[in-house]
Amino acid sequence: MESSLLISAGLPIALFIIMIGIGMTLTVRDFRQVAVFPKGMVVGTVAQILLMPMVAFAIASMLDLSSAIAVGLVIIAACPGGTTSNLFVLLSRGNIALSIVLTVTASLITIVTLPLFTNYALQLYAGTEESITLPVGRTVGMLVGIVLFPVAVGMVFRTRAPELSRRAESAVSVFGGVVLALLVVGLIWGVRDQIWDLLRQAGPATL
Repeated sequence: MESSLLISAGLPIALFIIMIGIGMTLTVRDFRQVAVFPKGMVVGTVAQILLMPMVAFAIASMLDLSSAIAVGLVIIAACPGGTTSNLFVLLSRGNIALSIVLTVTASLITIVTLPLFTNYALQLYAGTEESITLPVGRTVGMLVGIVLFPVAVGMVFRTRAPELSRRAESAVSVFGGVVLALLVVGLIWGVRDQIWDLLRQAGPATL
């Protein structure tokens, strides 16, 4: 219960702060580069939206997983990268502007594709038919509230106080690393009584 509350309440707040810090590392020119050279965006979107779910279907079939694990694997593969992917890119010194664009485009596309893959996986592995949909308004609201708005705030702050923004970059990286570590510990603690059984069932497919 405590770890669930930590993730549901604390994580969005932490991500909001981190996205402001990420915005402080960006300029409009960074996003213009993504638009001028769209190859990375196209390849990344296709890989997230189509390639990963197809690989998940193949793994689930080859390893003869239980229906619940197989469907869960497909759902995870069909999900967009999410806000935390931008944090991983920041910590690995990757192209943050590209990562943010991919987060937004993939999240919007998966409003349609995620239910399709999930429904097909349920039919294929569980023999059931469900009508699963994603809340469009909530998805767009989360994108604006936890990705676009804080990034825009950070970018404005950088234009007003560039020197302070540069000094804050290392602090954002440290804070982001701590948040990720707490998230992993919290998730593991939440399933501590089942973790070895879950690793036995889903470990090979996840790896």
